[in-house]
Amino acid sequence: MRIVGGKMRGVTLYGPKNKKTRPLKDLARESIFNIIQHSNKILFKFEKSNILDLYAGTGSFGLECLSRQAENVYFIEKREDVIEILNRNIEKLKLKKKTKVFSKDVFHLIKKISIFDTKFDLIFCDPPFEDNSVEKLIELIFSKNLLKKNGIIIIHRKKNTDDKFENYFKVIDERTYGMSKIIFGKFLL
Repeated sequence: MRIVGGKMRGVTLYGPKNKKTRPLKDLARESIFNIIQHSNKILFKFEKSNILDLYAGTGSFGLECLSRQAENVYFIEKREDVIEILNRNIEKLKLKKKTKVFSKDVFHLIKKISIFDTKFDLIFCDPPFEDNSVEKLIELIFSKNLLKKNGIIIIHRKKNTDDKFENYFKVIDERTYGMSKIIFGKFLL
């Protein structure tokens, strides 16, 4: 696992030693960032952006954003053994001042909105493939008004998952990579 672009391109990240954590593959991550930067459907600039990385795992997505000049990344991950790896990656890249790591359940933290001192330009959601609560999570993000007006949400799911989103969530693009699919969306306000 490595950083695939930006000022830290090529730096190797620490990864999990077990199969309980499913890191986002380099190729899928690189494809996501190419779509964000080159799609005429998505208008997004990493410079000075605030990112929320849900189910952050070892942090590869959020750290990639920082390599591409994002201002701050908030990581939420509940597994302590994985947070240890995430913190090692943050330290290795000397990004402590640009990150906040929260060790709790995603739903629990988002309900306590006061912990966030910002709205986000991009929210990345990469729950375990067997997790069936993505629709409720999108609903909670919407109700807590966590996304900036022109912000985007990226969801990583198993390719045969059939999520039904409320009509205020518009899917901008959807791509399939191996066993997974990536959904790019935004809120219609």
